[in-house]
Amino acid sequence: MLHFEKKGIRILGIAESYRGREQSLICGIVMRRDRIIDGCAFSRATVGGMDATDAVLGIWNHLARDDIQAIMLGGTVISWFNVIDITQVHERTGLPVISVTYEDSPGLEDDISHHFPSDEKRLSAYIALGKRTTCQLSTGVTVYLRAEGISLDDATHACNIFTAQGKIPEPVRVARIIARGFLPEYPDEPVLNSG
Repeated sequence: MLHFEKKGIRILGIAESYRGREQSLICGIVMRRDRIIDGCAFSRATVGGMDATDAVLGIWNHLARDDIQAIMLGGTVISWFNVIDITQVHERTGLPVISVTYEDSPGLEDDISHHFPSDEKRLSAYIALGKRTTCQLSTGVTVYLRAEGISLDDATHACNIFTAQGKIPEPVRVARIIARGFLPEYPDEPVLNSG
């Protein structure tokens, strides 16, 4: 259960970046309700692979923190159709998981079938996510949520608390900025480790 009244509530925001390479860089940042960042870790996922769930769990395990109260994802399908199993993330971490996206769409079943015609595992993983729910934030913009281990009302409330302006909650927005900034321009360059 999230304790929204506490100033010290912490969310792990996770987002990715990739530019025409075999692996994407995924960043996780720990952000307090007052928008102070007090943790950061990185992992990688295969572009077009099926290891995004492990990448998210890798960030969680690396941080090894017991003060994070929820995980907020910048989408459940990243790195060119690499599906994050939010049920597994919830079960393995014991934390509520909120996935936020920003554009309406009829779904990705046709795209997955087109690009991965014999990959039933990927298609099944996507279908298992269920439909997104349309929510309006207090900023007046519409977002699309999937939530696991948390009610839709509480997921929306968490997004409102952490959205300063526009539609992207700060933990996800900052994680995306950091992932883009740390992603090497050339595939052979090393990525700095958060330590």
